[in-house]
Amino acid sequence: MKIPAKGRAPDELLGELASMKQADADWKGGRVFSLVYHAGDDHTRLLERAHALYASGNLLNPMAFQSLRRMEAEITQMTAALFHGPPEAVGAVTSGGTESLLVAVAAYRDRARKQRRWMRSPEIVLPRTAHPAFDKAAHYFGIRLRKVEVDAGQRVDVAGVERAINARTIALVVSAPQYPHGVIDPVEEVGMIAERHGLPLHVDACIGGFALPWVERLGRPVPRWDFRVPGVTSISADLHKYGYAGKGASVLMWRSMADMKHQFFVATDFPGGIYASPTLIGTRPGGPIAAAWAAFQGLGEDGFLRLTQLTLDAADRVRAGIPQIPGLRLIGDSFGTIVAWGAAPGGPDVYAIADRLEARGWSVDRMQHPAAIHLTCTANHAAIADQYVADVAACAAEVVANPTLGRSGTAPMYGMIAKVPVRAMVKRSVMKVLETMYAPGAIVPDVTSADDPVSKLLERYGPQVDAVFDKVNALRERLRRR
Repeated sequence: MKIPAKGRAPDELLGELASMKQADADWKGGRVFSLVYHAGDDHTRLLERAHALYASGNLLNPMAFQSLRRMEAEITQMTAALFHGPPEAVGAVTSGGTESLLVAVAAYRDRARKQRRWMRSPEIVLPRTAHPAFDKAAHYFGIRLRKVEVDAGQRVDVAGVERAINARTIALVVSAPQYPHGVIDPVEEVGMIAERHGLPLHVDACIGGFALPWVERLGRPVPRWDFRVPGVTSISADLHKYGYAGKGASVLMWRSMADMKHQFFVATDFPGGIYASPTLIGTRPGGPIAAAWAAFQGLGEDGFLRLTQLTLDAADRVRAGIPQIPGLRLIGDSFGTIVAWGAAPGGPDVYAIADRLEARGWSVDRMQHPAAIHLTCTANHAAIADQYVADVAACAAEVVANPTLGRSGTAPMYGMIAKVPVRAMVKRSVMKVLETMYAPGAIVPDVTSADDPVSKLLERYGPQVDAVFDKVNALRERLRRR
């Protein structure tokens, strides 16, 4: 495909764009439980207009775009107040949660290098349930992650955190909440460990940062997770999630400039002049910043409280309905906006249920370790929560009635790929999928076809893995009975 020889009419292009969108997931109708946080059509139009006003703005140069710098400052000031930050709290807007976490990890690495010049192999201690953006940061920046197991409630083991600390530890990490199950790690307990060892503590609140304060104000018990915990030095929170801003926008907040300064990058010898950047990217699009500012101002506290109440109502109905379905159970003890559910012992194949849900038009987020389904509820789901539970019940009944459904569709791919013990094989297979997806001329390959590398892996190793796991499960059952 080449750029057309002659430009096309705007109406024609906009019509084609609208047509292409028809194949996307129905997020406005509540059929998507992550990726999009919809606060209503009027709010969406506000975001679009604010974004359009600054579509050409670039905060790379705050002197040229002083209005964007003012908006960034006001966003971080409002966030600091929401997170009970001290007067000296500071922060910056980033392009999303991944960039916020990348910047935080790089800053803690550089902080350690200045304070401990002998440091050669830095390590970060974090829960096994921490977001994979930390794995990406460790891969990029040469840091080792020491992952700590979680308890039955999916919270990080506090004693395990302390045991993992050594002379190479440069920071600790907790989640508020973690994405898979919506569970808040014991931030206060880990904060005390951080203070005791003189280590900084980052709270990844990318998904919950702009929900938990309103959940608490609505009267639900929320354990302390923000700057009220003395050991917390930084917090990441996504504006484009429960901040109901446009994509992509997040904030990385710091207790003080003494902490934040390690994230700045300055190059002084470039022939083009001095280059300075507070975040990972150079060009900083103005549209998302303007939309985030407009979201805060447009919703106000009353708007956030209203949306949060609708969200909690939707999540509560799903949380109440799932355990009533034979063979299904909730995973984790989240009380907030995220719901995770899976199969009880001997229950139906979760991934097969997911396939049936997708056949009914739902977009499903599958998880592993254990096999489960994730729902990030929003206010947009208040109207369809009961229908979702009813469809889960119907799909579960279909799978119980026809167990062979677990050997068709995507159920084998997701179910088996989680069981393959040699994770390097899984990584190679997924890498091959990406290579196929981004190959010349490719758009979106069918990764569930018999010819794709994941299916070939399962075809080759599936029977052996199933046999091994059957034996392991039988042994566990015998031990349990004893």
